[in-house]
Amino acid sequence: MENAHLPTTEAAVAAIRAIAKEYALEVSVTDDIGADQTSRRTSAGVFTVLDADGSLPHEAFVELGGSPSVSVRLFPEDDAKITVDGVDFHDVPRDSVPAFLRSVYGGLAYTKGRLFPPGLRLVVPLPGDETYQELILGVWLTPWLSHSMRD
Repeated sequence: MENAHLPTTEAAVAAIRAIAKEYALEVSVTDDIGADQTSRRTSAGVFTVLDADGSLPHEAFVELGGSPSVSVRLFPEDDAKITVDGVDFHDVPRDSVPAFLRSVYGGLAYTKGRLFPPGLRLVVPLPGDETYQELILGVWLTPWLSHSMRD
């Protein structure tokens, strides 16, 4: 199954809102529009709104209520940073964000422990044999992370 193409940040926000409605989650969105407002444009001059190519960059931060706690930062460069109960997934393609959230809220995501190298990982499988894994840092697991533990 292929992910739907989300050409803009606003399209991705609309897709996230649809998933929030599907799973009865509260959603909060903060938009940053303009080269002087987005987080990756540190070299943008004061009051410089457009990029050098004339485009208007749009970044959004979305928080979803419920368990687990999830936030999504959508960047203008077609990628996102998704945080699930304190575990950060960097550089997730914007088109994969809806499938990622459906995997988390649909019960497909799980926590896996390893003896060597030691540590716990949060694993989020997506359709089409795509999987995201991140190391869980810290000693304490949230109730959701410990509940989703698999061997």
